[in-house]
Amino acid sequence: MIEYDKLVRDNIPQIIESGGTKCEFETVDDFSALEYLYDKLREESQELIDCKNVDEACDVLEVVFAIASKYGYTEEELLARREERKSVRGGFEKNIVLKKVL
Repeated sequence: MIEYDKLVRDNIPQIIESGGTKCEFETVDDFSALEYLYDKLREESQELIDCKNVDEACDVLEVVFAIASKYGYTEEELLARREERKSVRGGFEKNIVLKKVL
């Protein structure tokens, strides 16, 4: 038996059980889910740093979308706001590191 106590994607319990393995899970309220989501964001971010692949980048995005949803924002609102901010402030394509403001 392996114990996890971590947030998983919605279909994971069914995927586990379809393979013939039993699992225990619970559904938590939004307040508790946010704490689990913060942990998941740290986990997925570290996996992206370690693995550097598109699946891990997608996992980070999925967690960010879930957190934003708990705050009351849709994916569409988040992406639209991202574009607005990027058009004004820019992105991170130029690798600029600010050293000092004089």
